[in-house]
Amino acid sequence: MKNLFRKLHEASWRGPGKRRVGDGLVCGGRLIWLPGLLFVLVLYACKVTTPYRQPSGVAGNGLYRDSATGDTTTIANIPWRQLFSDTLLQHLIQEGIDNNLDLKIAVARIRGAEANFRQSKAAFFPSLAANADASLQKTPGFPSTQTYEAYLSSSWQVDIWGKLRSARRAQLAALLQSDAYKRDVQTQLVSNIAVNYYALLAYDQQLKITLATVQNRKEDVETTKALKESDVLTGAAVMQSQANLYSAEVTLPDIRQNIRQTENNISLLLGRNPGPIARDSLDKEQAPADLRTGLPVQLLANRPDVQEAEFQLRYYSALTNVARTYFYPALTITAQGGLSSGNLSHFFDASSFFGNIVGGLTQPIFNNGLNKQRLEVAKSQEQEFLLTFQKSLLTAGQEVSNALTDYQSATEKITIRTKEIHFLQKSVEFTKELMKYNANTNYTDVLTSEQNYLSAQLNGIDDRLQQLQAVVTLYASLGGGWR
Repeated sequence: MKNLFRKLHEASWRGPGKRRVGDGLVCGGRLIWLPGLLFVLVLYACKVTTPYRQPSGVAGNGLYRDSATGDTTTIANIPWRQLFSDTLLQHLIQEGIDNNLDLKIAVARIRGAEANFRQSKAAFFPSLAANADASLQKTPGFPSTQTYEAYLSSSWQVDIWGKLRSARRAQLAALLQSDAYKRDVQTQLVSNIAVNYYALLAYDQQLKITLATVQNRKEDVETTKALKESDVLTGAAVMQSQANLYSAEVTLPDIRQNIRQTENNISLLLGRNPGPIARDSLDKEQAPADLRTGLPVQLLANRPDVQEAEFQLRYYSALTNVARTYFYPALTITAQGGLSSGNLSHFFDASSFFGNIVGGLTQPIFNNGLNKQRLEVAKSQEQEFLLTFQKSLLTAGQEVSNALTDYQSATEKITIRTKEIHFLQKSVEFTKELMKYNANTNYTDVLTSEQNYLSAQLNGIDDRLQQLQAVVTLYASLGGGWR
């Protein structure tokens, strides 16, 4: 900096016939030192700010547990209409995208960020203001004086050290961050609608099976009463049969409550009042068989919340550059031009015209530690959001790994559960037949087999739901849903 100011000082005096006006060097009405000053400052300014560089190695190949594929194909690139073949679900998702309030809030944020970015670009241009003054001065013993002025004033801060450029980059990052946030909201919206839709289908299936079970157990009660009259069963068996009926009936209110609450959840996501939801049946839903995850590095391009975290990092990286520029001198050029006269009748005469231009260079010397504090805060925020960005990638990898495990576990359970349900159904049938013809049969065996059969059926629905929801979670975890 010493060499810089020495060059500036030498450039300020270039021979006789020159005089200082304000803070600028003027000769014949022109600033002769300005081009040389700008050239020297621009050479030095290249070292003040540092360009943003994406952190290296943040998305390693081990981000997905037990997955070492080299295939770049990923379901995240599939549009949601293609992934979800259920037309009723498609209509619900489209309604949510059109009317969801969180999504509208995200769009409003984008408009605010666009306004900030436009202002950051306008900061490169000089300001311009129009002024009009009229004054009357009267001093005892002297004649009164009048002054009338109309002039334009302009001020321009020369972006020597990159303060305005860094501020513009910061606002651009904020704009891109708001767009990534909007896409993240849509990704979560698509996921939440699909997850709740499948849960609703599962509750419908549970209700259907439970109602069928209640009907069967009503028939069992009548059968046990007839067998008691035939002295095949005791009164205790009739009581057990009746209790078995009520144990199934008592679950119906909870299932119906879950259905209504899930319908209300979907209605909220759709931006509508609580009400019924049009839907299909769980039996018709098919989970995709080929779930490709691609490479972990693709999360940087596909997953909006990861992009949002990186744009936050870029924003604070640019603010760190802005904070650095406060340590260096600011060059401001101001100019005025207009008309000034003490007599309105001569206001538009050529002699009333005036103009001036002044260049000022301000170097901070002592500012109560504000510049240092500003830089330290900016650096700490940049470090904070670097760690936040890294954490967002780790979280994304964890979510992908968990979704893959959930899908694989559910698929395995469905295969095994199908066999379990088959044999439990046979067990119920055989035990009931045996009870009719063998007085030594314990009715507890019938109760146990029926309860196990119902439990296996309900668990089978949960397995199916887990598989479908795992597909949705994996899709969202990879960054799908906003296309």
